Amino acid sequence: MSKIRIGVMGCANIAKKSIIPAIKSLSEQFELVVVSSRDEDKANEFANLFECKAVVGYDNLLNEAIDAVYIPLPTGLHEEWITRALISGKHVYAEKSIANSFSSAQKMVNEAKNRNLTLMEGYMFQYHTQHQKVKQLIADDAIGEIRGFSGAFGFPPLDKNNFRYDEIIGGGALFDAAGYPLRALHFMMGSPFKVAASSLYLNPEMGTSIYGSAFLKNDNGIGAHIAFGFDNFYQCNYEIWGSKGKITVERAYTPSPDYKPIIILEKQGISETIIETPCNHFVGAMNEFYNVVTGKSNKKNHYEAILLQSKSLDEIKTFSTKF
Repeated sequence: MSKIRIGVMGCANIAKKSIIPAIKSLSEQFELVVVSSRDEDKANEFANLFECKAVVGYDNLLNEAIDAVYIPLPTGLHEEWITRALISGKHVYAEKSIANSFSSAQKMVNEAKNRNLTLMEGYMFQYHTQHQKVKQLIADDAIGEIRGFSGAFGFPPLDKNNFRYDEIIGGGALFDAAGYPLRALHFMMGSPFKVAASSLYLNPEMGTSIYGSAFLKNDNGIGAHIAFGFDNFYQCNYEIWGSKGKITVERAYTPSPDYKPIIILEKQGISETIIETPCNHFVGAMNEFYNVVTGKSNKKNHYEAILLQSKSLDEIKTFSTKF
């Protein structure tokens, strides 16, 4: 396969602003064939902007001659449309959270496995070079043995009509904001963590999770704390604490392509600020998708990451109901 023919299911803002430009920039890997929306005007707007075909309706997209689908729909719509895409033989890159339950994630992963198709979840920050720098610092014993992890992601109030406040279509801080520090924990620490305790505040009218926190631990006795939420003072960071020092990443999840990330390395009496070069992690994520589809990267790693992430989110939700 030389180029992957890809379609976009849904004209979300992240597709317009970040993912489709990333796809278009990888012209040797991808051919953007078609975009779809339930709204004809929106589909035509995207098609004119990105020079591709427009179709109305997600079913019609799956009937096109494409190899893969990018799905930026809300979480509550994922199981239906990811499953349909996989059944139609398409590889899938879907925005986070990919599922609103562990059982739903299992169904989609099993469908992908049975058909030998790629299923990848859109935590694009993993493909920013700043995190590779952190991993290298840890490997070089810059902070000694790891003792703990903490991470936070939250932001000020959104427009009251924003879909993230809508529980019915899979909104809420748990499936939106919590996923970032949670994925950073599993991605950076390299061993599975299990939820030991959690707390969630739910909007009393909608039942939507607005903010929360969780404590996780692994089999090596390392603990981790994550905090997340809507309607919060902005936070976008993680810290890794070691026996000899600490690493702090200040703009961990949402650096713009031209932003120079700051990593702070602290040791006894010493603080060093490391400024990393800018990196477009959306391009990195789509390049990884290409590599998985073409067999250069392992599908299994992404299946396992999806299941671990979804299981942990389920555990956070379950533990919070015990209080």
